[in-house]
Amino acid sequence: MAKQVRAGYVLSGLVLLFMVFDGMVHLLKIQPVVDAFQQLGYPLSAAAPLGVIEIACVALYLIPATRAVAALLLTAYFGGAVSTQVRAGADMFPVLFPVILGVVLWSGLSLSDDRVRRLFVGRRAAARAPSARAADCHDVAVDRASV
Repeated sequence: MAKQVRAGYVLSGLVLLFMVFDGMVHLLKIQPVVDAFQQLGYPLSAAAPLGVIEIACVALYLIPATRAVAALLLTAYFGGAVSTQVRAGADMFPVLFPVILGVVLWSGLSLSDDRVRRLFVGRRAAARAPSARAADCHDVAVDRASV
């Protein structure tokens, strides 16, 4: 179980690191951001607020009690990014990249948080899993005893 939680932290951490980087780049308004905003048809004045939103969502994610809400907010942000890329007629990768980020983020969160995992797996499946493992162990013990 500890490996699963660690893997979840690593997956989420990768997305969060990218989001901090992207947020900082938006705040600094470096030349690639200026070019991208011009290409996408957004005013450069929107860069700083978007960077603040990204960093604020990461900060919320780092607080365990607000992690799921932050994941929802980041998912909404990713949806806006997909919409922007589709509207701009971008190639497939820029359209799919935010989707990939969302999948990795939620995968990491579900690996590290039982409550979120139950949302995806369902209560019955999550409740059955330990008893199924116990039954498997019992069967192995019975098979060994009969040998």
